[in-house]
Amino acid sequence: MGKHGGAKTRTAVCFSDGVIFFAGAFMSLILVWSYFSIFSPSSNFTLIGFRRGTEPAKCSGFDMQFDPEDPGSFYDDPDLSYSIERPITGWDEKRKQWLESHPSFKPGSENRIVMVTGSQPAPCKNPIGDHLLLRCFKNKVDYCRIHGHDIFYSNSLLHPKMNSYWTKLPAVKAAMLAHPEAEWIWWVDSDAIFTDMEFTLPLHRYRYHNLVVHGWPSIIYDQQSWTAVNAGVFLIRNCQWSMDLIDTWKSMGPVSPDYAKWGPIQRSIFKDKLFPESDDQTALIYLLYKHKEVYYPKIYLEAEYYFQGYWIGVVGGFFANVTERYLEMEREDATLRRRHAEKVSERYGAFREERFLKGEFGGRGSRRRAFVTHFTGCQPCSGDHNPSYDGDTCWNEMIRALNFADNQVMRAYGYVHTDLSKTSPLQPLPFDYPDETW
Repeated sequence: MGKHGGAKTRTAVCFSDGVIFFAGAFMSLILVWSYFSIFSPSSNFTLIGFRRGTEPAKCSGFDMQFDPEDPGSFYDDPDLSYSIERPITGWDEKRKQWLESHPSFKPGSENRIVMVTGSQPAPCKNPIGDHLLLRCFKNKVDYCRIHGHDIFYSNSLLHPKMNSYWTKLPAVKAAMLAHPEAEWIWWVDSDAIFTDMEFTLPLHRYRYHNLVVHGWPSIIYDQQSWTAVNAGVFLIRNCQWSMDLIDTWKSMGPVSPDYAKWGPIQRSIFKDKLFPESDDQTALIYLLYKHKEVYYPKIYLEAEYYFQGYWIGVVGGFFANVTERYLEMEREDATLRRRHAEKVSERYGAFREERFLKGEFGGRGSRRRAFVTHFTGCQPCSGDHNPSYDGDTCWNEMIRALNFADNQVMRAYGYVHTDLSKTSPLQPLPFDYPDETW
């Protein structure tokens, strides 16, 4: 603002100052709106400015105040049920119609993901259990924030009979109905930890499939093992095929009047199954084994990276070794050492992928971090861990895995854990870390 010369009276000065104050306040408000409009083009919220008639002015992102009254909407159908016991029909058309009537949600919908996870409704028996579950949830929230996914956490039973490992199916179905804008629902067990925060799902690989789960065909069809897949982490497309799968899948669960018979049937085929009752994982393998022609073409058994990795094969010296390999990459290329805002973290992950990790699979001796480390059998909440290993080993390794992942997050905030066994305090990073020493 230019300066004006000439003498002014005290009244004129006060009046002028008042005008300047209110004008400045108004311009500040406009600048705040402009900031979000210009610099947040992908934000998942809508800022409401001046109204034109009854229509809110949408500045950016989804129009979250627009929901037209449509008597043909599935939400207005009193016969539609969220319950796991009631099937859904015509879901593909219902989703399509919803997206058509909510056009702000259409761009990018083919790759949109909602993560679903959860835990028990009661406090943990294990003294450290609630703390570990909180940190495991933080880990998932961190991953979703970095990669732009929504997340839903359930700590309630959505059906009184569908407890234990069966709780995921009612939660997944409800999430599909609650999020017609999402193409994928990603179930992740509470004890599964993201240990590569940069890695992004290769969704292009799954474009002809409706369910992605970690597993191996040979172990299903040649060895008939109940560990051929792990159903603790899976990606399921939000479509009618998946609704039908869930309906068939749950027919081997506690809501079925035939539930008691399914355990012996499963054990007659998968003889290494450890417990007598029917479980969700063996039920899924049963469908793949007995009805291969129906399910196998649409289920992607992912084994080229750790879509979920059994923790015993991942921890130990792996964290220390893989950390050093990643630091070597950063010493070699200054791009990876550059400080940056968290919102652009995917750019640096993609650079590392192209420059150093292209074509490299995960596993022992690999330069690639395990994407998900699953602490199967540790039971952090109940403490009733698998008796083949010591409980303290579970809890200690979970802490190390969480801090290993947290280091990848906290670098964008300028700090890291120098000792993976200690969660706090963190240490500030030197400017050109790791090329610049502590």
